[in-house]
Amino acid sequence: MPGVEIKSVVIVGGGTAGWMTAAAIARVMGPRLSVTVVESDEIGIVGVGEATIPAINLFNQMLGLDENDFLRNTHGTFKLGIEFVNWYERGHAYMHSFGTIGKDLAYIPFHNYWLHEHLLGRGGSLWDYSIDFAAARQNRFARMPQIEGTPLPGIIYAFHFDASLYAAYLRRYAQQLGVRRIEGMVVDVQRESESGDVRTLRLKDGRELTGELYIDCSGFRGLLIEQTLKTGYEDWTHWLPCDRALAVPSERVSPLTPYTRSTAQAAGWQWRIPLQHRTGNGHVYSSAHMSDERAHELLLGNLDSKPLAEARPIRFTTGRRRQLWNRNVVCLGLASGFLEPLESTAIHLIQVTIQRLILLFPDRGDNSRRRDEFNRSSAAEYEYVRDFIILHYHANNRVGEAFWDDCRHMSVPDSLTHKIELFRETGGIFCPSQDLFQLPSWLQVLWGQGIKPRAAHPFVEAVSPGDRADYLKGIRDLIADAARKLPLHEEFIARNCQSAGAVAPVR
Repeated sequence: MPGVEIKSVVIVGGGTAGWMTAAAIARVMGPRLSVTVVESDEIGIVGVGEATIPAINLFNQMLGLDENDFLRNTHGTFKLGIEFVNWYERGHAYMHSFGTIGKDLAYIPFHNYWLHEHLLGRGGSLWDYSIDFAAARQNRFARMPQIEGTPLPGIIYAFHFDASLYAAYLRRYAQQLGVRRIEGMVVDVQRESESGDVRTLRLKDGRELTGELYIDCSGFRGLLIEQTLKTGYEDWTHWLPCDRALAVPSERVSPLTPYTRSTAQAAGWQWRIPLQHRTGNGHVYSSAHMSDERAHELLLGNLDSKPLAEARPIRFTTGRRRQLWNRNVVCLGLASGFLEPLESTAIHLIQVTIQRLILLFPDRGDNSRRRDEFNRSSAAEYEYVRDFIILHYHANNRVGEAFWDDCRHMSVPDSLTHKIELFRETGGIFCPSQDLFQLPSWLQVLWGQGIKPRAAHPFVEAVSPGDRADYLKGIRDLIADAARKLPLHEEFIARNCQSAGAVAPVR
């Protein structure tokens, strides 16, 4: 017999995680489900995440958001990838661009044909075959799903935006769908004596809230999932040693680059995220390798423009909750874990957890199988992202620097070692379908971090040398020509989604 539907969800905490969850559940479930968000203006929001990956388009489309309106309201810009500066070694840079690399031919992925030519000293750069890279390097952008008149896919993009404004935008959206917001601070949590489920939340002013499903979006403190249910935390500091960050906004600069920049520093890295009204900056670092004072000095010394506020410190432990769904509590956002924002995955992990919750939504019956599948899938998702981020640190040639030497010599998960060695042999890249980062992403970061295959796949020899060369040249030429015709990123924004509050850039 199917279980009886639950009728009430209480979300503890607003911010990006809370309001993304409220908006999505209200959109999908409609008035059949009561959704309440309890949040307190007294509690600060971490909110350093301002960069996203292309999957956010699916979330916004599911909500039915108008993209230009969303960008105007969040001071958003477009993002075509992430530039990594000094990561492999000082003076070296590469980009993890979105979209495809080239176009596959027959049964063999495209990069095998390029690799064969590269090993012979031909074929140009790997990034000559990426339209997103070509557009990013020229600071150009347009919505272009296909390169006109060709079989080549076009621009794949994500966004930079002000995360606090995105949360406010979704709050207005969710409240229009009937989501109730309660201003208040949770000071006590009561549990059912027999089941151990969360029963009641008591607020600072004495009010009480009850729900059937509780969603913990309370940030690092994990009010329900950890402080109440003692779920436990899996610490990954031995693989990802950075444990602190400083975040500071600075004046907007020009040109308005359609990509994020990540610059490796002595004991971590610094981000630069261009918005319409300002630039987001931060320094992620290991406190075991660098003092807070030195980290602050490096951050301010490497800004492209004048800071607009004092740098805000953030402390974290990289890892995840042992269960993201425990009893009648599901956690999202920082309450579920933390993976540093190197590949802009924070909002995606919220999004994919919401999707998983909707697909496995509980009822009043036995939810153990759904809960087990939710936790298994969530753990795998975190581990796929974890391995990808570790790769950036582990594969480096910054010899003689304590932090980077430690990262290069550390043991890494077997799953990552397997991927690296497969690629070293003949360029093989095999990604589970659930892995957020697929072949083009792994290819660019493996190659960019200095991991080079010893040989190319032998089956590329089935195509004659002349045909291979012509095929590669044809793709390079089409991409270069298409990128040159795109408008400048700033011009596209000015015509389509300029924010009323955007300020003149510093030049």
